[in-house]
Amino acid sequence: MVEKVIIVGAAGRDFHNFNVYFKENTRYEVVAFTAAQIPDIEGRFYPPELAGRLYPRGIPIHPEREMAKIIRDNRVDLVAFSYSDVSHVEVMHKASIAMSEGADFILLGATYTMLKGKKPVIAVCAVRTGCGKSQTTRKICRILQKHGKQAVVVRHPMPYGDLTKQVVQRFSSYDDFDLHHCTIEEREEYEPLIDMGIVVYAGVDYERILRSAEEESPCHVIVWDGGNNDTPFFYPDVHVVVFDPHRAGHELLYYPGETNLLMANIALINKIDTALPEDVEEVRKNIERFAPKAEIVLAESPVSVDNPDQIQGKRVLVVEDGPTLTHGGMPFGAATIAARQFGAAEIVDVHPYAQGSIGEVLQQYPHIQNALPAMGYSSRQVADLQATVNAASCDLVLFATPIHLGHLLTINKPTLRVRYEYKDHSSPFLEEVLLRRIRAQGAF
Repeated sequence: MVEKVIIVGAAGRDFHNFNVYFKENTRYEVVAFTAAQIPDIEGRFYPPELAGRLYPRGIPIHPEREMAKIIRDNRVDLVAFSYSDVSHVEVMHKASIAMSEGADFILLGATYTMLKGKKPVIAVCAVRTGCGKSQTTRKICRILQKHGKQAVVVRHPMPYGDLTKQVVQRFSSYDDFDLHHCTIEEREEYEPLIDMGIVVYAGVDYERILRSAEEESPCHVIVWDGGNNDTPFFYPDVHVVVFDPHRAGHELLYYPGETNLLMANIALINKIDTALPEDVEEVRKNIERFAPKAEIVLAESPVSVDNPDQIQGKRVLVVEDGPTLTHGGMPFGAATIAARQFGAAEIVDVHPYAQGSIGEVLQQYPHIQNALPAMGYSSRQVADLQATVNAASCDLVLFATPIHLGHLLTINKPTLRVRYEYKDHSSPFLEEVLLRRIRAQGAF
């Protein structure tokens, strides 16, 4: 008998799992996707152009809150959980709902959905959102460039628009951001790499994306730039996993971040410069206990501001990377660190000034302190973000997003950009460990 399936996701891993496992599998009938984490991604269809011959009408995408009803109404046999940065407890809550309605609940194995590349693959993953994965990706690309190897980066999916137009996306210039109608989150990931002369791929169909990336000239190495704390979509020759001692212990508490911990070849403990020594030690001990074959690298994430003296004594509004604060669970980010480091008189509470969807985000994530998450998944949300910044009573706005938000928003008060990049803390350095590992694989 054909088993009826719901794929529970967040517009990324769910589509990949469907493409590589369920799409042509006549054992299953996928009756629906569900969507969570990202606003406004439900109410769509996974289109027939992507769903294949078994799904001539496509597959509906419903809000995750309707999961139990969909199971009952369709007599669903199997729920496949397919998104990341979720606590182990929360995963089991969802499993309990599925099982109480009579459905089985599965997690597809990490290696089961990995595609095999023709070029060497370095995967950069993390145990939580906001560990510093993107700056680590940039550092690895610089290391490769230094040694005469050109990387092509493939980014974890962020297909939040028209899926038929996002099958394979290639980014090599700022014009491509407008061509593909990129959200703020997408621009944050792509823009710094484009500035380095790195071509970036993303989209929906990662078999086609991988083959397109490999055909770039030159392309010596594929760098998988993971999102959230998901596992790689490609088999890695070297698997780099980033840890955050500001959230010590989380490496054992989140799905599939713990899987990344167990699979790590290089375990990179970031933010040594701002974390408590005892938290760094806790992370180190967890790595040594659960991933004893991983080589540990210590790194810093120093903040920099072009004119830090402008912060001294000011009342500042801090604007942080959105996903890091929301489902990443961090109450603050680099802008807050910069405000404290450079002597701000006050970090202004954003809550009284939050407009529209920004107020909804702050309600949904009550752990966020005074920081404003740079949310921009739609034009309406970008407008709400701009209105919130402009409504705030402050002397200065500190942006700590990977892109210059001042180029996207019209702000009625002075702004400063906070940057943060990878920095080696102590030996062994990332370069020597990475090169030794990749050469041991015979990759180059």
